[in-house]
Amino acid sequence: MTAILADFHFIRPAGLLLVPVAFGVWWAWRRGSDPLRGWREQIAPGLLKALVVGPPRRSSGCWVLGAWLLAIVALSGPTWRLEPSPFADDATPLLVLLKADVSMAAPDPPPSRLERARLKIADLAEARKGQPLGLIAYAGSAHLVLPPTRDTGVVARMAAEVSPEIMPLPGDRLDLALREAARVLAEGRQGGSLAVLADSVDTDPAALQALAKDFPFPVQFIALCAPESAQSEALRKAARMLEARVEPLDVEGRDVTALVRHAARAPLAQRGDQGGRWQEAGYWLVPLVSLVLLASFRRVEGGEGPS
Repeated sequence: MTAILADFHFIRPAGLLLVPVAFGVWWAWRRGSDPLRGWREQIAPGLLKALVVGPPRRSSGCWVLGAWLLAIVALSGPTWRLEPSPFADDATPLLVLLKADVSMAAPDPPPSRLERARLKIADLAEARKGQPLGLIAYAGSAHLVLPPTRDTGVVARMAAEVSPEIMPLPGDRLDLALREAARVLAEGRQGGSLAVLADSVDTDPAALQALAKDFPFPVQFIALCAPESAQSEALRKAARMLEARVEPLDVEGRDVTALVRHAARAPLAQRGDQGGRWQEAGYWLVPLVSLVLLASFRRVEGGEGPS
């Protein structure tokens, strides 16, 4: 909902200039449709009220005004999401952030957390065959291993070579990995999403909180730890900061299936300045305009009291 509100705008905002015109025409219409208008100029208000039997009948201008305003909003082109380019592939990039600190060597669950992560990446590579998949390894620092590529098999092979021994610094700087991933996806100008494979998150909460304020890409986690462990709680806390999904480790592959399914829903681009065309949504108001106009005709037929 926050993303929708942030992106909501009008494709043709100049059309909203018709709103005061509609109110002006409506006011003139209401004034002209007063059946006692001529008498009001000739007879004192108190006397006229005493002479009139029953309420004066007016046209249902309020309903017509509502229809006009809805039509103006529709013509102005309300929108909040981008539509895919007809010349681009619908698949958006998925960047895998693989934690490669020493904690990932723990045999819990066996054979080790890191080996489990490698197997999950191999499953991801198979599930997203032909769709852009990239890899970032992080510990105390973050490093781009492969930018998004349609050769997903090479991503799985490179992930098999990642280990704590090749990382320059020990630690858990998920914030650096997220920044690097955002940079790569922003340069690609195709939108995308992130998948974090980690056993825990020991990153400074303040650093994650600062990053989460303006982070433009959806994030998912696969938790490579016991569900009720302290590491799992730390990971879920970080996920809440990032408004991210957490998939528990599943030996039958339901975690990978869920991750792929939600990654497929990632928008083609996160903001209009990344390219793309905004999807017109004003046509959804056309049936409502018709219903309001229909209600106004029924009011005229049945008559209504003064408004």
